[in-house]
Amino acid sequence: MLLEGRDLAVRYRVSGGLLRSRWLTAVDGASLSLSSGGTLGVVGESGCGKSTLGRALIGLAPLAAGELRWQGQRVDGLSARGWRRLRRELQIVFQDPLGSLDPRMTVGQSVAEPLAVFEPSLSRAARRTRVGETLERVGLPAGAADRYPHEFSGGQCQRIGIARAVILKPRLVVCDEPVSALDVSVQGQVVNLLRELRDDLGLAYLFISHNLAVVRHLSTEVVVMYLGRVMESGPRDAIYGRPLHPYTRMLLDAVPVADPQIERHRTRTLPSGELPSPLSPPDGCVFRTRCPLAEARCAERRPLLQEAAPGHRIACHRWREWPTGLNTPPDR
Repeated sequence: MLLEGRDLAVRYRVSGGLLRSRWLTAVDGASLSLSSGGTLGVVGESGCGKSTLGRALIGLAPLAAGELRWQGQRVDGLSARGWRRLRRELQIVFQDPLGSLDPRMTVGQSVAEPLAVFEPSLSRAARRTRVGETLERVGLPAGAADRYPHEFSGGQCQRIGIARAVILKPRLVVCDEPVSALDVSVQGQVVNLLRELRDDLGLAYLFISHNLAVVRHLSTEVVVMYLGRVMESGPRDAIYGRPLHPYTRMLLDAVPVADPQIERHRTRTLPSGELPSPLSPPDGCVFRTRCPLAEARCAERRPLLQEAAPGHRIACHRWREWPTGLNTPPDR
């Protein structure tokens, strides 16, 4: 296994006024695993801790608890110097294509920056050759290296960000909402590029998105998060073909169908109300305040992840009671 996390937690101290402070738990007991060459999709509404989890897995956010292993070795207690040694194997593609690039640096300088850090012995000519080859691999001309980020479209800037992430040929790339800021047609092009790079270079991805259609196209495994907790996880086909958690089903219900006849007559169950504040999450099951199936025990104790099928896990007290969906739940 390339990456394994068990009961991971990330907390931040939030000022509450004079001599007061509160703790915000952004990730609360998350467990996951990712194999070499695979893609783990992390989905959920905005504010559910997806990006924080991705950053924690590569040492950009401090873990407050849990066990994190990289190729079988514990890394959750590494110092900044220890993470620096691992950084060559762990890269990230950010959500904002233009904002992630320094406007004062040429494209070539931005893409070559990892080489300057990890391969300082390379000559200037060799470095320029590597940059040109990498730009061409992501669908840009080698001559783009002499231009500046503002001269490119959002999709092209994201290709530049991807080039910078893969130029060292890392083992794992965290893709933090990499297509959410792009037009729909460009999203498909970038997702197809990521698939090609994964297959050609043997990369593993942690792909963070709220777009379930994109995650389905790219991922091999899926984790569904809500308020920092994992609600359901398992193989892609199981999550999309037989979702078990009410929240997962609601997320899938929210995805529109291209056929207008089907869309017009669909019966859908969507989450009601607003996402609770992570500063004061509900007791027990954090989803219970928006779940139409909640009952007293959902407030009394937190549901633990349990295996519903090989590799398919769910955190819900009542999932066995409605295996076919939420549209016709049994009477309570």
